[in-house]
Amino acid sequence: MRPSLLSITYSLIVLLLALGSYLPSQAQSGACRCFVKGVVLDRETRQPIPGATLLIKETGQGVIADGQGAYRFEHLCEGTYTLIGHIVGYAETRQPVVLRHQGDEAEQDIMLGEEVQHLQNVNVSAQKTDALSSQAVVAIQGRTLDQARGQTLGDLLKTLTGVTTLQTGSSVVKPVIHGMHSNRVLILNNGIRQEGQQWGSEHGPEIDPFVASRVSVIKGAAGVRYGSDAIGGVILVEPALLPTAGPVQGQVNLMGFSNGRQGVASAQVEGVFGPTLPGGTTRFGWRLQGTLRAGGNQQTPTYYVDNTGIREENGSAALAYRGNGWQTEVFYSRFQSKIGIFTGSHIGSLADLQQVLQSGEPLVKTGFRYDIGRPYQQIQHDLLKWRTAYKTAAGTDWNLTLARQTDDRMEYDLHRPRNDSLAALDLPELRFQLTTYTADLVRTSRQRGNWSHTAGLSGLFQYNIMAGRPLIPNFQTYTVGVFVIEKLRQQQWEYELGLRYDWRRMQIYRYVGKVYDDPVFRFANPSGTFGITRYHNDHWTTRLNLGTAWRAPNISELFSDGVHHGAAAYEQGDVSLHPETNFSTSLSTEWHSARWQVDLDLYYNYIQNYIYLKPQAAPILTVRGAFPFFKYTQTDAIYTGFDATLNWRMGMRWQWTTKPSYLYVQDTQQQQPLVMIPPNRWENTLRYDLLRSEATLGHWRNSFVSVGNLLVDQQRRVPANSDFAPPPPAYSLWNVAVGGLWAISDKQSVDISLSATNLFDVQYRDYMNRFRYYTNDLGRNVSLRLKWLF
Repeated sequence: MRPSLLSITYSLIVLLLALGSYLPSQAQSGACRCFVKGVVLDRETRQPIPGATLLIKETGQGVIADGQGAYRFEHLCEGTYTLIGHIVGYAETRQPVVLRHQGDEAEQDIMLGEEVQHLQNVNVSAQKTDALSSQAVVAIQGRTLDQARGQTLGDLLKTLTGVTTLQTGSSVVKPVIHGMHSNRVLILNNGIRQEGQQWGSEHGPEIDPFVASRVSVIKGAAGVRYGSDAIGGVILVEPALLPTAGPVQGQVNLMGFSNGRQGVASAQVEGVFGPTLPGGTTRFGWRLQGTLRAGGNQQTPTYYVDNTGIREENGSAALAYRGNGWQTEVFYSRFQSKIGIFTGSHIGSLADLQQVLQSGEPLVKTGFRYDIGRPYQQIQHDLLKWRTAYKTAAGTDWNLTLARQTDDRMEYDLHRPRNDSLAALDLPELRFQLTTYTADLVRTSRQRGNWSHTAGLSGLFQYNIMAGRPLIPNFQTYTVGVFVIEKLRQQQWEYELGLRYDWRRMQIYRYVGKVYDDPVFRFANPSGTFGITRYHNDHWTTRLNLGTAWRAPNISELFSDGVHHGAAAYEQGDVSLHPETNFSTSLSTEWHSARWQVDLDLYYNYIQNYIYLKPQAAPILTVRGAFPFFKYTQTDAIYTGFDATLNWRMGMRWQWTTKPSYLYVQDTQQQQPLVMIPPNRWENTLRYDLLRSEATLGHWRNSFVSVGNLLVDQQRRVPANSDFAPPPPAYSLWNVAVGGLWAISDKQSVDISLSATNLFDVQYRDYMNRFRYYTNDLGRNVSLRLKWLF
């Protein structure tokens, strides 16, 4: 018998309270409720420094930075303290820290200088996250991020527990959080809600990961803070803060990948100019960044996958102006890509399609080439953002953010049109032009001692123009949302309560036959969250979050009707679909010491009116060829499972990390599993760190060797006779990596790493790859990465 949401919620609350009383508090009690946390970073390389010792001179409190360089001091009273940082190879630093009000929260990244620089101070910068403290958040940053550079955003995020991918072939990758993706996962690019044609399985995020210095994932519904659609979670692509002082500096990243013979080059430079404000901050800060990528046909262990090349040309620029108590910033980015679609996924007859499904091999196999032919996609995404922040003397923060995005997506079929005049123009068979305007006003203030208050108003206007053969109609969308979040901190407990209301209006413009039709759809729904965080001591934190979120059906789910060549499928919508409503419960606990770090996330989601793309009994034959046939349908569903991360530092050099993930999904109306749900997986990594050499120039530092294994189970929980091919068997992939940092001068260094994925060239197919019907997944891929800091 399936347990109810109420009984599971009750059990989690009892477990939380039990955990809170299991260990006696080792922290100070009373009215001291301030805390300081952050990450210890190398001043030159911006890499985390694990094992750094931090001491507060006045209280004697001391902590050791964990494996990601993070530290935290709790239960501090108001006053001025001296923070002492030390680790072998770096100069001891002393920095005053001022806490002015009860309940002060500070997130500070601490930059340490190496011994040869004879630095006697540290630079401190603050950057708050928008996530609720009762929600589980994981992030990739620093050197871990550098070692994943050159991949798509989805591939990069696969290193985080609970995050997998949905693929369409080898080049289009979308992130999946706890089994949910596309319109259920909201992406914020530099604080802006990313809006593209994300409804398509082969529509990857139009974001250059090189823009980010940190990529965070909020696992679980976050509709109160970020609005509708954030049922599965939120991905935050966060650039570094613009510089406030110092000389011009930058970095160059160069990558080469053996599979696809792909090369990537990215460069970034930043600096300041203008007069200096009291306190040493320069009025103007700026940054320029650009990326180029080119690759050819990618390869399985036994053959090349035809027409899977990629081209990218991306760039961004940012400028900030600072005054006394306020700052304004302008950001612009352009993402351009051309992506080849595997020609073997476009098949002319039902007999040929059945042959491919049965044999598992492409009908035609070709060699390597860089040229991208039909079918292919061409995308251009432009983002312009203006943000102004103002802080009053009373400590109230006001933030106004305005943005405009345009997303121009062109999809070219396998064959040109037969009309010679049209063929000469080489027009796309599908073109989607989406324009989005967003506005957000957020006010944050501190009230009555331990209370804090956040309120906001957001608006969105969007219109889409489609050209070519019918698939989805033109439309306009208006969205307005208002929210409020209250937070209370009492000693070792923190409580959060959030409420939001969103209203959406969507108007359709289309012809049905020769009759013009412009129906209007209106959706409105509240969202809510209640969270509890228990800071047991300096090493242990537990979080419980109860929430509800919703999502209106998107344009493709309502109106799709035709061949979607990028996905190599015939898709049909349903105009009678209702909005999804999600009721979620999550419990997470984090415990760390000098040698151990343990993170455990438990989650339960009940989704009413769950919308999914259901495979039909047989493929369909159209004038454009034979394709698998899918229809959008609706049911009620349960998503539940757990993610865990255990990191064990086995002495000074060895480190072992294990990451098991379990996901259970059930259609509660039909009492059967759902299709296209990620199978369970288990990842293990063993790392050997070479001892740091003396801090002199011309020596290797932070050198490491790692060996990892990813074990992915077969997806055994699928409805009977519900797909065109059975789920592929389980597979096991090995990977290795070696790297280190070479100091050229006091201000220049080179970080080099060499890695190989699918080391033993295993033949496998991933269940979450929509092209698994036609071809194997990629074989061995050796990559060389070089990062030059100057």
